[in-house]
Amino acid sequence: MSEEDAVTAALLEFLNACEDGIAEAKRLISENKGVIEEGNWKPANIQWTVTEGTKGSYERSEDVNSLDFKLLIKQLAQLEGKLSRDGYFYWLFKNGSTVGRKKR
Repeated sequence: MSEEDAVTAALLEFLNACEDGIAEAKRLISENKGVIEEGNWKPANIQWTVTEGTKGSYERSEDVNSLDFKLLIKQLAQLEGKLSRDGYFYWLFKNGSTVGRKKR
C-alpha cells in the first residue's frame, strides 16, 4: 500500500468515526432531552406575571430567554395570535413579543 493510499484510508476511517459519533450524539440528545417540536411548549417553563387589565386580572410574559416561550410565540403567529390550550386562552399582543393568558 502506498503512503497516499494509507493516508486516504486513515482519513476515511476518521470520517466514518465522526459520522458514527454525530449519529450517536443526535440519538442521545433526542432520547434524553426530548425533541422539542413546534406546539410542544410547556407553559410551566415560561415566566408569567399577574397583571390587571380592563377585563380583570390575567398573566403576561415576555420571557424571551425561554425556548418554550419562543415556540409559543411561533405557534400564536401561525394561528392569527389566538390559541386555547389546557384550560387557558393565550393571545399575542400587537408588539409580537408579549403573550397574555387567562383561565377559561
